[in-house]
Amino acid sequence: QVQLVESGGGSVQAGGSLRLSCALSGHTFSLYYMGWFRQAPGKEREGVAAIERDGSASVADTVKGRFTIARDNAKNTLYLQMNSLKPEDTAMYYCAADWELPRWRKQFDPKEYRYWGQGTQVTVSS
Repeated sequence: QVQLVESGGGSVQAGGSLRLSCALSGHTFSLYYMGWFRQAPGKEREGVAAIERDGSASVADTVKGRFTIARDNAKNTLYLQMNSLKPEDTAMYYCAADWELPRWRKQFDPKEYRYWGQGTQVTVSS
């Protein structure tokens, strides 16, 4: 059974940084396509970044230039480095995984991911 556990969330002031981590257990991490999503209260879950098995990454336009996704297959861990945080980045952040590649241009569609973590809260104050 694949399990995902996020960590690294917290409260920061605008302009600050956080690094989120997501540990995958129960299967071989390197076989999975991974993504980060976030959901603010009253809003739909949105894709933030995604990364393929070989490390090829894509980042949503809303966070491009500020967020970086990375994976360490040796440590079975996914990361999201978040810099220049803004109050609108406040949300619950989730990591997600699937062994199948997303459909074309659907890497930020939550329906493309089979496994989800419980989330870690990020709060950015102005």
